[in-house]
Amino acid sequence: MNFQNVDLDKQKKTSLDIYQSNTDRLLPGIVIIAGGSYKKFAERDSERVALTFATHAFQSFVVRYPVEELKNYQDAKVSIEQSFDYIVSHAKDLGVDTEKLGIIGFSAGGQLAAAYADKNDTKAKFAILGYPVTTQSLDKQMGVVTEDVTKLVTSKTPKTFIFGSINDQMTPFAENILPYVQALAKNNVKFELHEFSTGNHGISLANTYTRIVNKDRADKYFAKWFPLALDWLDAEGLLTK
Repeated sequence: MNFQNVDLDKQKKTSLDIYQSNTDRLLPGIVIIAGGSYKKFAERDSERVALTFATHAFQSFVVRYPVEELKNYQDAKVSIEQSFDYIVSHAKDLGVDTEKLGIIGFSAGGQLAAAYADKNDTKAKFAILGYPVTTQSLDKQMGVVTEDVTKLVTSKTPKTFIFGSINDQMTPFAENILPYVQALAKNNVKFELHEFSTGNHGISLANTYTRIVNKDRADKYFAKWFPLALDWLDAEGLLTK
């Protein structure tokens, strides 16, 4: 595997981590948007997720958007657009099948992922949202001004896989996932939803690999979201054959 980091905007400290697998064919691509409430990048949501997807024949990418003193929702959105533009324009060299290029976001990163997926000119062919923020309910807590992404959904929004936990008090189902799913349904966008009875907010892959960097938090049942997501991608024709 080749790893490189490409600057997007040095002044705003935004960049793209590239986890490129050696391959003799073009592979699906996954652009990862970590959570962390704009205070930091959650390691559980970034490189560990990238490497896990890489083991399933994906070219993986992590967007390092502005956080801490540089945090800004609009600038973060720009960094995601720049990342997709870079990947698409270098698709052959990166070994990416742009018809199987998608985005995954967790928590605050889920809001950013949804916002990009909802763009009329999005280059994402699918979206995966993990316990996403979808409204402005956490703006004050995160110290940023975001938007209600449920209002951005259109018939052009790509097929979407969403997962969360009924125990999540940070982004409760009724106030975050449900409104987004309703918007998808209203616009006839294909989606799959898994709201688990176990787990909680911010547990990423929920396995031992993320547990060791996530305050010992894991959940065997909640962890099923990943193989379920792979099954969904396979059913949609988005995996390597």
